Amino acid sequence: MVFSRLREDLSAVRERDPAARSTLEVLLCYPGIHALILHRWAHRFWGMGLTTLARFVSHLSRMLTGIEIHPGASIGHRVFIDHGMGVVIGETAEIGDDCTIYQGVTLGGVALHEGKRHPTLGRGVVVSAGAKVLGPFTVGDGARVGSNAVVIKAVPAGATAVGIPARIIEKDADKRTEEHAAKLGFSAYAITQGADDPLSKALQQLIAHAADQDARITELQNALCQMGAKGFGDCEPLDTRQLTKLVE
Repeated sequence: MVFSRLREDLSAVRERDPAARSTLEVLLCYPGIHALILHRWAHRFWGMGLTTLARFVSHLSRMLTGIEIHPGASIGHRVFIDHGMGVVIGETAEIGDDCTIYQGVTLGGVALHEGKRHPTLGRGVVVSAGAKVLGPFTVGDGARVGSNAVVIKAVPAGATAVGIPARIIEKDADKRTEEHAAKLGFSAYAITQGADDPLSKALQQLIAHAADQDARITELQNALCQMGAKGFGDCEPLDTRQLTKLVE
């Protein structure tokens, strides 16, 4: 069982990290692998009620790898913690199979009461460098969290969360991005080329809508003037080109 899980972990690293040149290199030189091995022992001790021993093993792992995983956290199969320095995973966090977590990630809680306080990651979730996922909600299967995002609410399956606080890009919102990700097979750092910030896209749509309304108002003014109406003052036209540059 132990060796079977280790083989899965080593294979997952080889599949997702082009810098991994051999299985022996991964076993000896990847702190994410070492952290997972030590966490399994700590988690076993935690389940046996040996909480102090479990915390000691977790503390030892933190000193050796720079990755802090509470022994109560639940971690699935083929999880890849890449680089790993500064990763913090809380007590009630749950990480599904085939997830990828980069350096500086926090799976934290925002409540002081006992019980579920930390997030649950579904299968195949990618949490990119520096991201903070805070609270007892679920990040759905296949979702991606962008670098330095701060996620404080649930993320639907297949969606991408970016920004502070995180905004959600639905899976079908940008087919070009998804097709590009499918060609790559795996989106390193939860990033695909051509992915636009959702706030920027929303502002661009508002600018386009305002420009359309401006043109319609001008047409109405011209029609009223032709009918003999008077008293319309000139107003400064909407500079859509300049506004678009500001939000790109």
